[in-house]
Amino acid sequence: MKGLKYKPLILCSLCIFILLFPLVSLSETSPKEDETSGTGPIEIKSNSLEMNNKLKIVTFKGDVNAKKDSFVINCDNMIVYYKSAPGEPGKDDESKTSIDKIVATGHVTINRAKGGTATAEKAIYYQENEKMVLMGNPTVKQGSNLVKGDRITIFLNEDRSIVEGSEDSKVSVTISPRHPKR
Repeated sequence: MKGLKYKPLILCSLCIFILLFPLVSLSETSPKEDETSGTGPIEIKSNSLEMNNKLKIVTFKGDVNAKKDSFVINCDNMIVYYKSAPGEPGKDDESKTSIDKIVATGHVTINRAKGGTATAEKAIYYQENEKMVLMGNPTVKQGSNLVKGDRITIFLNEDRSIVEGSEDSKVSVTISPRHPKR
């Protein structure tokens, strides 16, 4: 009977370790790799998180804040998809924590380190291509310039974007002329 008293505590401790392992492992890249490849660690904070190794996902809910070297995402909910689940047999350490994509939903705001802010109802970040796809009234603002469309794709490493409209709504761009410095 005495052994049963501590089983929930041991199981709870084990679950916390399993949940946090992939997030801690993400930060084990060298600083030189972070600067050149854009594959630096991602730090995510939220009100709660749930990990499902079978589905290879981690779900963050409530007041989510994700920071990466080139951008910060704030949203209501976020799901991180892994290429393979942490601790999956037969996989090396890198593939255990390799992120496939991140899906942010609900009042998504993205602030880029190079400047500019994007908003949308949904954003999908593809780690391998360093690509961000914005949907649900997406807008991108840089200074006083503004772009709106039905879908905006931002290629972070290439400094280029594709803005798509639909039959119902055309792409809208507001460009403010630069005033020469005196």
